[in-house]
Amino acid sequence: MRIKLNIMKTKISIYLLSSLALVFAMTPTNLEAQSQETKKPIKYKKARALQTSTAKKMAKVYEALEEVDESGEPAPDMETVLTILTELRNKKDELKSYDRSVMWNAWAYVYFSDAKYAQAINAYTNLINEPEVTIGLRVGALLSLAQLNLVQENYEKGIELILQWMSEVEKVTAQSYSLLGQAYFQTGDYKKAMSSMETAVSMAEEEGYKPRENWYVILAACISELKDQIGEKESLLRQVDIYEILVNLYPKKLYFIQLGGAYGQLDRERDYMITLKAAYQKDFLDKESEYLALTQLLLLNKNPYWAAEVLVDGQKKMVTIVDEKTKEEKIVPVVKDTEKNLKLLADSWRMAQEIDKAIPVLEKAAKISKDGQSYVLLGNLYLSEDKVTEAVDSIKKGLDKGKVKNLSQVYLTLGQAYFELQEFDEARKNFRIAARDKTKKIKTQANNWLKYTENEEIRVKNLALRRDYIQMNSS
Repeated sequence: MRIKLNIMKTKISIYLLSSLALVFAMTPTNLEAQSQETKKPIKYKKARALQTSTAKKMAKVYEALEEVDESGEPAPDMETVLTILTELRNKKDELKSYDRSVMWNAWAYVYFSDAKYAQAINAYTNLINEPEVTIGLRVGALLSLAQLNLVQENYEKGIELILQWMSEVEKVTAQSYSLLGQAYFQTGDYKKAMSSMETAVSMAEEEGYKPRENWYVILAACISELKDQIGEKESLLRQVDIYEILVNLYPKKLYFIQLGGAYGQLDRERDYMITLKAAYQKDFLDKESEYLALTQLLLLNKNPYWAAEVLVDGQKKMVTIVDEKTKEEKIVPVVKDTEKNLKLLADSWRMAQEIDKAIPVLEKAAKISKDGQSYVLLGNLYLSEDKVTEAVDSIKKGLDKGKVKNLSQVYLTLGQAYFELQEFDEARKNFRIAARDKTKKIKTQANNWLKYTENEEIRVKNLALRRDYIQMNSS
């Protein structure tokens, strides 16, 4: 059973870094970058002060953005925001470079909120090109630019901007490596994606928090994509490590199924069984194939009682499906009462020595079967429980229905049942049919039973005569 990694190449989420608050003057840092126009090193400061007139206008912008309605829900006054920002943009040449960077940051926020990503990208680009932009605004804009490019599937540009951001920011975090890993994954560079995601996971663990779920998912996907290079077995072993983490940290059905599938490919049936059983106990299983797979694994590992219990629970569990033709919703059992499923359940009960539970299940299977095989099996069960009359009836129904395997063996069994009922003529008739078989073993058994039947009939008749004689003399 192969693992099917249903990893969709999802778009990266946007987390805008809103650096819209006024900042206080601080000392400059040694961080250097190149101006696109002058090519001379620029020393970016951590903070600068806005011009008084710009500060007052931006304060009104922030107030308008933070307005709420009567119920406390956000209700920004966008008319005021746009009026003020448009006025500032129209007079941008009169503003200082830092004031323009704050204005462009606000425009980027407005554009992004309105899903105008191209305009947001342009605003952020204008921001980072300002020579007096502060470090906080610049690195925030670089990261936002990277994210916007990833959203628009400009993955190469997104990667370039993430790497630039990493080179300028004071501290590179686990989240930034995860973002880089997701971007590499989208370009098909699975080696770099895997390396970045491994770094993200390690850094998160070092920083003392739980790595995010999708980091592990992307890691597993990368390993799967690289299986031709690292070897299929090694790929599976490394995926097992990841899915074992996922089922513990983020227990979802998908991860249990994928972990079980990996165990199956590695021929670790017992681990596969344990994993599926854990998913079953968490009530994750909701497909017939899943219940049947667990049942077979339990039987393989000599747990027939559990196998039967799993199937019974699958019969009881109801799910809603939509009819493809009528579009109507129907509530149906997960495990349907097909002949194959009923036979499997009966076999499970039989192997668990629960014959009284196996018989009614097999009776149900026999009635819906297109051949007589189930009736024959039922007859054998009855015979094992000394219900000889029921055994004869079931086997005969099976023969009448037809398409029965190993006919000679069936006639031999039917003869034995008639023998038990002391219906010797019928027993002999069936033994003679069985004796026609070309298989030496069956032929020998049938002939032996014929002789035994003749001797037994004589013995029974002699006993009857002796009993009659005794009764006559005693009276």
